[in-house]
Amino acid sequence: MPLPPHPDADERVTSRQPGDESAPVRRNVTRPTSDADIGRQERQEKWIARGRAGDGGVRTGAWAVGLAVLLAASVVTAVAIGPAGLSPVDVWSSVLAHLGIGEPTLSPLRDGIVWQLRMPRVLTAAAVGAGLALCGAVMQALTRNPLADPYLLGLSSGASVGAVIVIVLGAGLLLPFAAFAGALVALVATLALANAAGSLSPTRTVLAGLAVSAVFSAITSLVIFWSATGDSYREILNWLLGSLAGTDWTSVAIAGGAVIVIGVPLLTSASTLDAFAFGDTAAAALGVHVGRTRALLLTGTALLTGALVAVSGSIGFVGLVLPHAVRLIVGSRHRALLPLSALAGAIFLVWADTGARTLFDPRELPVGILTALIGGPVFATIMLRNRRLT
Repeated sequence: MPLPPHPDADERVTSRQPGDESAPVRRNVTRPTSDADIGRQERQEKWIARGRAGDGGVRTGAWAVGLAVLLAASVVTAVAIGPAGLSPVDVWSSVLAHLGIGEPTLSPLRDGIVWQLRMPRVLTAAAVGAGLALCGAVMQALTRNPLADPYLLGLSSGASVGAVIVIVLGAGLLLPFAAFAGALVALVATLALANAAGSLSPTRTVLAGLAVSAVFSAITSLVIFWSATGDSYREILNWLLGSLAGTDWTSVAIAGGAVIVIGVPLLTSASTLDAFAFGDTAAAALGVHVGRTRALLLTGTALLTGALVAVSGSIGFVGLVLPHAVRLIVGSRHRALLPLSALAGAIFLVWADTGARTLFDPRELPVGILTALIGGPVFATIMLRNRRLT
């Protein structure tokens, strides 16, 4: 006995003889081939539905509130930490005064340390950390690769080419724009190469990103070897290692604006990413236009990563480690994973950057070195606890 059409089957009219209105319509029906396929698809639909219905929503909400409070406390405390001897009360006083609430109580020098030096840097760290962790979670879902991070498409290498060129030319003011332009060029090259090799599948996307990254890394090394000397070499090294030194309110606007404009829409893709977790065939059966959706999400993730790299340089391990750490707590459903990864990434990078600028005072360590020193052992621990990664 033939199987009945599945409710999600794609039925299309293919032919009917002209004038024969009584003839049955011939349909091309995509249907499961066995009872096991029907059961598998029903389990997938129930899994997605539970995520949409807010299964575990109370627990997720509690984690979100807790992490948001911890982030706010971390920002205030991180601004206060340093040789100026500030307290959290001083930080709040300066912030409220600049918001027009209350009168200034700090001297101009101490107020400048809070508002002009430390607050922009800490807020930029929070925005960059949140964006990188969010992009890492999205990339891992789209490629179904636990080792994926925001730089998988060669974006970091492309941004490095743009940044290194303007630094060597002495046009440091154009560095964020050049880095973002380089990241966009790398994105276009990766997607074009993947499409030229066939459909935009996870494997082809990863391989195309590796190829583009290798080429742009070679160009960066060539420019440094041929042209970089003295101060420009030190500036290039700081940028390549990832550093938030010198960030200002413009950096906050770039990073924070990118997280709001691009990151918030990415948060709404949770159910789609849940569908991708079952593979392209299952995602298509659940109503996802696989090729178009993957291209759209990859582009959004790349644009967000490019904007973040433009102000911070290449800061590694945030987008790789934080999503895995959050999965150990709340599981793999992206409705919880995406926002909590963003909050955890913000907290992590705020404290990593605080350590980078204070642990070796008066010398400052590029924050990318510290994130790698922390992220490597943490990721190894996660691998040992969750052997499915290997």
